[in-house]
Amino acid sequence: MDIRIQKKFQQYQLAVVFSVLFALAGFSYNVWRMEVSEKNSNIRTACFEMLLELSSLEQLVYTAHYDKDLKEGSPRKGWVKVGLINDLSALTKPSVQAKANGLQQVWEAHWSTMVDDPSSVNQIVSEVDSVRSEIKQVLSSLE
Repeated sequence: MDIRIQKKFQQYQLAVVFSVLFALAGFSYNVWRMEVSEKNSNIRTACFEMLLELSSLEQLVYTAHYDKDLKEGSPRKGWVKVGLINDLSALTKPSVQAKANGLQQVWEAHWSTMVDDPSSVNQIVSEVDSVRSEIKQVLSSLE
């Protein structure tokens, strides 16, 4: 009888150990999954904000160039938008950050001539499209 109780006690201990290990594995997976989901959510939010700012920057460039409206198409507003796009890109993937840096460099080189020079407008808009395209790629690749 004593051996029987001892055997049941060992089975109980084994079941407890297995239950604890199973609970830890489940908890660990849940924590990992929540971290990945939060990271993806942050990337998604930053990307959507960047898309809004990119369209706003594109509108600003067109307003400055085609309407010659330097109040609504103010280069100072453009600098703020380009800076915000660059800042938000740090919350996304390195590929988007590289494209946003490229946009900042193109803006830096062409903002002063965008009112009168169509090639400056084309280069800025092309870089905006490049960042937009990279953002769409990143969004489609999220888990």
